[in-house]
Amino acid sequence: MGDETCAGPGRDAAAPAAREVIELLEVLWNTGRELTSPAPVSSSQLRVLYILDRDRPVNLRALGEELGSAPSSASRMCDRLDALGYIDERPAGTAGRRERELRLSARGREHLEDLRARREAALLDVIDAMPPAQRAALAAGLGGFRRAVEASAAAEECLRWRGRRSSHRSAGGSPGLPGARPAGTRELS
Repeated sequence: MGDETCAGPGRDAAAPAAREVIELLEVLWNTGRELTSPAPVSSSQLRVLYILDRDRPVNLRALGEELGSAPSSASRMCDRLDALGYIDERPAGTAGRRERELRLSARGREHLEDLRARREAALLDVIDAMPPAQRAALAAGLGGFRRAVEASAAAEECLRWRGRRSSHRSAGGSPGLPGARPAGTRELS
């Protein structure tokens, strides 16, 4: 992204507007999370579930690195998620080592799918109240925002957790980023 994209009309208004939308989304997300389970997971634990949703095993050390937390903190989060039945721990394929692989369990995957469906339903309730031209502008703007994030060096952490999700979820993107839609849901029109 060059200097030509830094200045221009609307730039200074875009950041506060995006921040306000993010704050509104946090309210919608928390509402959806609380309705999903009698034992909702914390934001940090939800991030662990997203990491494990990549369809590849992760060991505790790598998980801690990805989270930017100490192995003991990652271990406590995994203990809670294991107690809820959201993750599976298995011995790693390396002989003679105590290393364990962490994977998302079927129950954990179901929790994420339900959470995503509730979040999308909450979004669609709001989007349905928008005129078609504003819906199209929203979709275009969010698509542009996603492309800018993907091109940004500051997006490394976001892209790290995103992993291979877009290849096995939808061609349009990944959960948490514009363009992602669970199967059977509708596009903005």
